[in-house]
Amino acid sequence: MENTIETVYRLENPEKNIIKFATGTQLRYEDVIKEVFGVACINDLHMMIQYNKSFQTSICNSYGISEKKITLDKIIRIASKADMLTFKQHLIENKQHYQQDPETDLVENTTHVNRPFDTIIKLQEGIYRWDDSNYSYSAVTNGA
Repeated sequence: MENTIETVYRLENPEKNIIKFATGTQLRYEDVIKEVFGVACINDLHMMIQYNKSFQTSICNSYGISEKKITLDKIIRIASKADMLTFKQHLIENKQHYQQDPETDLVENTTHVNRPFDTIIKLQEGIYRWDDSNYSYSAVTNGA
């Protein structure tokens, strides 16, 4: 399992204004689908897309599409580098919120982010490796 490169997915429920990132393993073995969409598994999402009118409407409004254009990849897709940068900013903002010193009103080390996934991950644009020097994932080149 050590040699397996985890793919990171972006899950979005526009009806509940939830965006979450998860690896393929987390999607298979954890309750991520239930946390984001309120259903037990990905197969149930097809039913939700087909029959839940408010869910359909929220997807249509979020993406500016008609009901006929709704597909599963609108709400679950492989994350992009841009998605990960937004995710990193969110982590930094949350850290600032939770690590504020009430006595001095200062925030400590606001750019440090703990590695959220495996050391090496797969995104839409390719393979990325965690870089401790800038607390983010960097593209892996062919020679790396």
